[in-house]
Amino acid sequence: MVGTMRDHSRMVPKLVAFLLVAIRLQTQVVMCSSSSQRPAPALYAFGDSLFDSGNNNVLATLAKANYPPYGDDFRRGVTGRFTNGRTVADFLAEFLGLPYPPPYLSYRTSRVITGLNFASGGCGILPETGNVMGKCLNLDDQVRLFESAAGNDLPRLFESSNEFSSYLAKSIFAFSFGNNDYISNYLNPTLYNTSKTYGPRPFAKLLVASLSQQLERLYSVGARKFVVFEIGPIGCIPTIAKTSNHDGVCDGGPNLLVSYFNQMLQPMLQNMTSSLAGSMFVLGQVNQLGYDMIINPSNYGLTDSRNPCCLTWGNGTLTCIPSLTPCLDADKHFFWDGFHFTEKVSSILASRCFNDANVCSPVSLQHLVQI
Repeated sequence: MVGTMRDHSRMVPKLVAFLLVAIRLQTQVVMCSSSSQRPAPALYAFGDSLFDSGNNNVLATLAKANYPPYGDDFRRGVTGRFTNGRTVADFLAEFLGLPYPPPYLSYRTSRVITGLNFASGGCGILPETGNVMGKCLNLDDQVRLFESAAGNDLPRLFESSNEFSSYLAKSIFAFSFGNNDYISNYLNPTLYNTSKTYGPRPFAKLLVASLSQQLERLYSVGARKFVVFEIGPIGCIPTIAKTSNHDGVCDGGPNLLVSYFNQMLQPMLQNMTSSLAGSMFVLGQVNQLGYDMIINPSNYGLTDSRNPCCLTWGNGTLTCIPSLTPCLDADKHFFWDGFHFTEKVSSILASRCFNDANVCSPVSLQHLVQI
């Protein structure tokens, strides 16, 4: 009996050591082979609160969603996502067979090669957008952070520069920007002078030109496959639709403003695909789809496309009031709070982008990863 116990005592350290080695080897295999085995080895997300998965949690800003009922239907609970569950970026990751790209500011870049999320609620394309709420990561900040990761941390995880270049070229870079440049900036003349300085078309041109420069910076680092989403019908969001004088469900004025941006976005992306060798810039045409979901909600399994699911400040026009119980049928609502849509809407937008070349054009995301 004593001899048996001694044998077991010798075997336990060996077994632990074996398991540790096995885990280490498995981790190395996942880290090193994921980029070669998956058609899209990583998803990198850039944007505002529609994509933010928790970056604002660690920033000195009022734009936060790190309290209930945000995350009410998310398996991880409250994470800093500005919705009840998953975002469009999360669903895109699922469709690509990837983990959700973690928020850059909360993770060690050197340990993650399946993608990162740089999105920051409240910010926009222009550096000044969102500053009144505190610190957020504007588009320039987000690109700069990726450049730093691509220049210092990520290459160490690959055996050669060629392997790293191939990884970047196959990765997907997704963008959702411009909403706050209109909602918080251009349409807020008491805080910003942009509407007094630029007409609607020149302002849209300024945004598109700024976005183009940042996309080209990422191309210079090695990014090749891009999905850039349109600005949605902001005249329909409760914070605008419920506070302005208009007839119907939506305020047509703000919707017209963003239409100039969306109209300029498509030729800009087409031109970049033509002029930047080996690139493919896909336009996520979600404006009309989102508008149709609001005007004809029953066609998408929705019953309420006007009112937020959670109880919000400002009588249904702002963010959720902490800890109050939201509606019981969030999957029937278009809006979660006064600004953001529900997980159900995100799932529809992401699914259509992944499968339908009429939404994500000229090729669907499913096709893009095969190019």
